[in-house]
Amino acid sequence: MSRFKIAALVLLIIAGMALANGCGKKVVSGPKGTALNPWVIGMSQCNLGEPWRVQMNADIKAAADKHPELKVLFQDAQNNTNTQQSQVREFISRGVDLIIVSPKEAVPLTLPIAEAYRQGIPVIVLDRKVKGDEYTQFIGADNFKIGREAGKYMVKILGGKGNVVELKGLMTSTPGQDRHNGFMEGIKGSQIKIIFEADCQWLEPNARREMNSALSRFPQIDAVYAHNDPQAHGAYMAAKQEGKGREKTIKFIGIDALPTEGVKYVKDGILTATFQYPTGGAEAIDSAMKLLKSEDITLGTRIFMKENVEKGGEEL
Repeated sequence: MSRFKIAALVLLIIAGMALANGCGKKVVSGPKGTALNPWVIGMSQCNLGEPWRVQMNADIKAAADKHPELKVLFQDAQNNTNTQQSQVREFISRGVDLIIVSPKEAVPLTLPIAEAYRQGIPVIVLDRKVKGDEYTQFIGADNFKIGREAGKYMVKILGGKGNVVELKGLMTSTPGQDRHNGFMEGIKGSQIKIIFEADCQWLEPNARREMNSALSRFPQIDAVYAHNDPQAHGAYMAAKQEGKGREKTIKFIGIDALPTEGVKYVKDGILTATFQYPTGGAEAIDSAMKLLKSEDITLGTRIFMKENVEKGGEEL
């Protein structure tokens, strides 16, 4: 076979491979942010082991479903910080239009989020803050205020004195820190004592185990302050399982107030109170839409004439 025929055959094979690779791929043209060419949002959830976080994802999906011009890619870090770091960086490499992150821990997620922000990708930090200010927006409730109000309520229901067990959330996360510090502010000046405390990492089984330890050590426990409702429920179940009836005398306070969880526990007489902590899922999508649209704001104009100048002119 001549060199010319060999070269022609090679070119034919290359052309065929290119055609084969192109088959089945839909090339989308036109403006971004349409049903045919939607904006892509990467959502990294730190874990789906907590009902509150399942609800957050559901709120995000429900809000996003109202916008056909949006597509949300959900990722579950399964309570692993390294996994969540990788997820954020994967979103960067995929070139998503916006990233939403609900961080497991503040410090480890700070750098990956900053990397996305530096590359011009808007980043919404949801629920738990990171360090510094290299992100586009934070959406979350005031955990210090919630903790402080829980402390004030504790003072009220205990008459200003008593022995309290504090079952903390993950203390390397900002909500755990703020809910503790706020609570301490709320009980300041009272005779309430924290006789037992443990980092339960937001998980009910951990809270149940730690409450068993507290019950075995302290004959007098007046109340439990849990950083979320699953931990408060775990503490209640531990007291009930003890078999001494202390679940009827100990007051259990939680945070989250999901209708199917904390609010139901209050109705059932398991918790004395729960404080609402909104997921912010719907608000995150609303904010994302505004950031992605980057809508220009057109200012109006007025005409001022001798006959209307005293009245502030006339809007056109």
